[in-house]
Amino acid sequence: MTTPIRVLLVDDQSLIRSGVAAMLSSAPDIAVVAQADDGEDAIRLAALHRPDIVLMDLRMPVLDGIAATRAITATPDLAGVRVVVLTTFEDDRNVLLALRAGASGFVGKGAEPVELLEAVRVVAAGEALLSPRATRALVEGYVLGAGQAGEAPDEDHRAAAAAFSQLTQRELELATWVALGASNDEIAAELVLSPLTVKTHVNRAMAKVGARDRAQLVVLAYRSGLVHPRMRRPSTPN
Repeated sequence: MTTPIRVLLVDDQSLIRSGVAAMLSSAPDIAVVAQADDGEDAIRLAALHRPDIVLMDLRMPVLDGIAATRAITATPDLAGVRVVVLTTFEDDRNVLLALRAGASGFVGKGAEPVELLEAVRVVAAGEALLSPRATRALVEGYVLGAGQAGEAPDEDHRAAAAAFSQLTQRELELATWVALGASNDEIAAELVLSPLTVKTHVNRAMAKVGARDRAQLVVLAYRSGLVHPRMRRPSTPN
């Protein structure tokens, strides 16, 4: 029998928690192992239960979901734990901050049951819930808005740039393609490489820069300066 996907559910509203828990528990391959109503409790329960997935609300008392996500994803002993943000999609900036904090994607609180179950399964399988293209659109929207508002660059952009300086030329090239929204198959076709070769180089790039998945690679690529808003995919020789 296959081991079920273990989920920690975090939301300060008991009605939402009970509804989502019932939805998840209806699937034979998913088990809700614990529930928390604030970020501090989420961190404690994540360390205690080591779930596969944390479904994380953003706006909570005591400690918000962004800070809790950052704490969980920064803990080496919880490296296998993936965070999926539960959101009402009211604030793209908070969603982006959650991605930057280490979340692997987000899902709406109003999502259909099948969408929520699929989100849990996708992230548990090691994939990013957000495609690079969707992540790029989200990041670009925020970066452009920040530029228009005159906000200063990220304080840690130098750290991101230093991480990318470890990459080989090929890894940098493929990381750029990923950050600009290309799939492995698209990259392979453009650069005349096998999809497996592309996947290998992309995985090595993610490991070197500390990206938990492709969505994280996109966020870090923008923070490092490797790519920037409105940048187009590289041209390839005929």
